[in-house]
Amino acid sequence: MTTVPYSRQGPIAGMPLRYARSHKGWLLGCVAIGSMLLGAAGSAAPLTLDEAIRQALQRNQQMKVSAFSGDIARAQVLAQYGAFDPALTFSRTTREDESPGSLNPLATQLTKTDDYSLTLNGYTPWGMTYSLGGSATSQRGTFNAFSDRFVTFAGVTVTQPLLRGFGFSSGLYGLRVAKADRGIADWQHRQTVIDTVTSVILVYNNLVQAQDSLRIARMSRDLAMQLYEQNVRRNEIGSTSDAEVVQARARVANREEQILFAERNVRDIENQLRLLVGETAFAPDGASVEVEPLPPATPIAINPAQDLKLAYELRPDYQAARLGVDKRRYDAALARNQLLPQLDFVGSYGYSGTDPDFGAARAQVRNRDNQAYSAGVVVSVPIFFAEGRGRARAARLSLRQGEADLARIEADIALAIATAAGQLETTRARVAATRAARDLANQALEAEQKRFTAGTTTTFFVLQFQESLIDVETRYFRALADERRAIANYERETGTTLRTRNIVVE
Repeated sequence: MTTVPYSRQGPIAGMPLRYARSHKGWLLGCVAIGSMLLGAAGSAAPLTLDEAIRQALQRNQQMKVSAFSGDIARAQVLAQYGAFDPALTFSRTTREDESPGSLNPLATQLTKTDDYSLTLNGYTPWGMTYSLGGSATSQRGTFNAFSDRFVTFAGVTVTQPLLRGFGFSSGLYGLRVAKADRGIADWQHRQTVIDTVTSVILVYNNLVQAQDSLRIARMSRDLAMQLYEQNVRRNEIGSTSDAEVVQARARVANREEQILFAERNVRDIENQLRLLVGETAFAPDGASVEVEPLPPATPIAINPAQDLKLAYELRPDYQAARLGVDKRRYDAALARNQLLPQLDFVGSYGYSGTDPDFGAARAQVRNRDNQAYSAGVVVSVPIFFAEGRGRARAARLSLRQGEADLARIEADIALAIATAAGQLETTRARVAATRAARDLANQALEAEQKRFTAGTTTTFFVLQFQESLIDVETRYFRALADERRAIANYERETGTTLRTRNIVVE
């Protein structure tokens, strides 16, 4: 991006148009300075606010970091879905056992066992685990002269919790939390986008105000210089004293210092804007940032009651807090379920086969010759269960804490919107008041300058009226900037920043 010094059209940037026209001869030096600034600006296009926002959304470092959070959260959701993926499992084991003979303890009885299985295992959202497939066992040894005898089975085996671990509160706990985290990450990224856009608006506005202040400081110096030169000419013909000349010259030196402070402030805010739009190098002698002047703020409609409802719908921090309460609700439901005793149904159903030949044993299963099934329960009741009771109590209190915190956030949002609305109304009144004060100060300086030319007043009073004009000029531009800042803050408090700027967060 090409950067050139900032310039603004007009007889003298920051000076009332009527005042400049009525003092063309007196302000030739200021006009010349303005012309030099316009020539330095050239034809390069200034950085607009919309372009600054676009660059920040694409290049801002915080935005790049925040964008990863949503992708990470979505990956975690995928991982939780993976808990329900069935797994194809094959196992092959061989075992040898030696034991004393039943008739002759000195003799050793050897048993060899081979196990084979191929199953499809999985877990359901309501807590049941299942195994679908087949198995074969071959057991031989001294008891049967090492003759093969295969026992085969094919069917389904399930374990279904009936109390602890039963239901979606347990089976879907991990997935529900992951989805809530995904929503929180998305809302937090949206908050980062809002904060970034708002920061660009504020810093851009600060830069425009700082450059206005710099122009006002230069205008103040030029007014003092014009008065000084006028006093020098009058002193040469003996119509004014040396003290008047010294007094005007001292004021020129004082206003030169104000220009230095204003230039430093402009440079610092330019670097803040560069950082927001993604730049990483900040050369102390780099080119200035040319920004487009901002017009007075367009009044926006304020309806705190409706805007409060809209804020609850659009504000990312509130929506993220609601999802946080949902997570605590899932924790409490799981903790209540874990307080129950363990009562699991265990069963299987299928067909079996037995034969010295593996093919024949497998054929019995395939032909459904021998039906096989089993059913039973597993019961486990903790005696004290202090751990489970403690976790359930902590989860219940945590949920109540989250709900109370959500109510606190609602109250904070209501107060913030009311405060922001009041600040906006105040800044609007300030703009009108300082605009009127600027016109009056301009008229007062015109009248005092005429009296000075006529010799009926002194340099001291002219300088005082100049100071009054400079002060009200500064306050006027500050009020304009504060009104734009108040609008940006109100939009952030109501969560409408992105909607107003037509920004869509994917």
